[in-house]
Amino acid sequence: MGRQIPDLDIDNCLYPRSAKVHDLMADLIDRYFATHLGLPEDEAVMLHKEYYKNYGLAIEGLVRHHQIDPLDYNAKVDDALPLESIIKPNPELRKLLQDVDTSRVKLWLLTNAYVTHGRRVVRLLGIDDLFEGLTYCDYSEFPIICKPHPDMFAKAMREAGVERAEDCYFVDDSYGNVASAEKLGWASVHLVEEGLPVPETPASKYQIRHLEELRRIFPQFFKSS
Repeated sequence: MGRQIPDLDIDNCLYPRSAKVHDLMADLIDRYFATHLGLPEDEAVMLHKEYYKNYGLAIEGLVRHHQIDPLDYNAKVDDALPLESIIKPNPELRKLLQDVDTSRVKLWLLTNAYVTHGRRVVRLLGIDDLFEGLTYCDYSEFPIICKPHPDMFAKAMREAGVERAEDCYFVDDSYGNVASAEKLGWASVHLVEEGLPVPETPASKYQIRHLEELRRIFPQFFKSS
């Protein structure tokens, strides 16, 4: 039997929401909408939210409806974030990942960001050497495929070399992404940080406040102490 694949989200998952990277990104996206579509600020914010709700990513709406160059968008939004001053190495996270038994488990990343952003974040966290692969949202393709679309999870399985959904595990802070993976038969974990409200209806069987809880939920992933 092949190794099982835990797929970890990156943003607001490997680092806390309190880092406010998402807020900085939202501001850059709103500015991009206003500048490139010639919209007033309030309309730019509304359209950004509409595209995010409808497609899972603002960039998909921009490409579909406005023929925006997605790599230009990436350069002026994701790659423009001042991450070096925000994200620092996380020894506790590194220890958690180092304790994973890689003879049984293949650590993988699954993000809706473009490859440059994903690699940049894990490098700054000091954990880039601990993952065997990264499935990312390829902005250069059309249509853009991203979570929670089933095709994105199929892409991750293909790239990680796994055939059975029951060999896939998934951790994400997004309710919609986790619910979608759960429907596909992945063992899914919804990360709801301390201080955030717990959803009335759980997204999946598993819900955690901290990644360290993965040791309790999936003890088979970790080396024997």
